Amino acid sequence: MNVPKDLKYTQDHEWARLEGKAAIVGITDYAQDQLGSIVFVELPPLGKSVKKGETVVTVDSVKAVAEVYSPFSGEVEETNESLKDVPEMINQDPYGQGWMVKIKYSDPSQLDGLMSPEAYQAFLAEEEAKG
Repeated sequence: MNVPKDLKYTQDHEWARLEGKAAIVGITDYAQDQLGSIVFVELPPLGKSVKKGETVVTVDSVKAVAEVYSPFSGEVEETNESLKDVPEMINQDPYGQGWMVKIKYSDPSQLDGLMSPEAYQAFLAEEEAKG
């Protein structure tokens, strides 16, 4: 599985790319692979306050409906509107064009709880060993 080195990760298979006082968030290659073909994405309204661990995006695939959780508390600053017309972009480019939301974080200390690429890679190996 592709695990970019410039991102932070959660155990729920979200990634975060830090940009100043905000972070772009999406789901990992592993998550999109588990979901299968994504057919619909429900994005939050701009300005919505989210708490760490709260659902921020809902993703519908041919297999299931999945919730994407906010990796930290903050406010939705931007959403990837193109996903409304082309939700399969998440399958095709989960770390690039398939990004979902940009969240301005309110508590920088919450970022310490995110996994490094190496820790996430080890976590994936454990998950696959269980599966």
